[in-house]
Amino acid sequence: MDSISLKVPVTIKAKLTEKLKTKILTDLDEAINRTELELQQMDIQQKRVMQENQPANPEQPTMEEIQRLQAIQAHFGEERNKRLQFREESQARKEEMEKMVIGAEIVQGTLEHQVEVHVGDDMREIMNVEVLVEDDKVIAIRS
Repeated sequence: MDSISLKVPVTIKAKLTEKLKTKILTDLDEAINRTELELQQMDIQQKRVMQENQPANPEQPTMEEIQRLQAIQAHFGEERNKRLQFREESQARKEEMEKMVIGAEIVQGTLEHQVEVHVGDDMREIMNVEVLVEDDKVIAIRS
């Protein structure tokens, strides 16, 4: 066998333009605002659920009632922490993006492509393929 067909990763990079920077910053702002709303809604929902699950006799709750309230609090706590972490990460990405200069190359993801590999081919060249995009147009393919 002298050749084989392989799927190899291709790194997709974008050249940062004002248009792209504005879009990314807008998307991050929207994600942060959406997360803030979700946090507010969760607080309201948690209060409602806690009220609905109050013990029949608040002075002497049963163990089952206590466990149910603790489970509710734990659930909302986990969900709140997920959103707080997402908000922090989004805020950090926003700050990072604000500092980036126009013309910088940023990784946008990876795709796969099929390549025919022959005996004697340089595997490093085959594996290190990049596509550079500027304003949705491919401007370079590098290996």
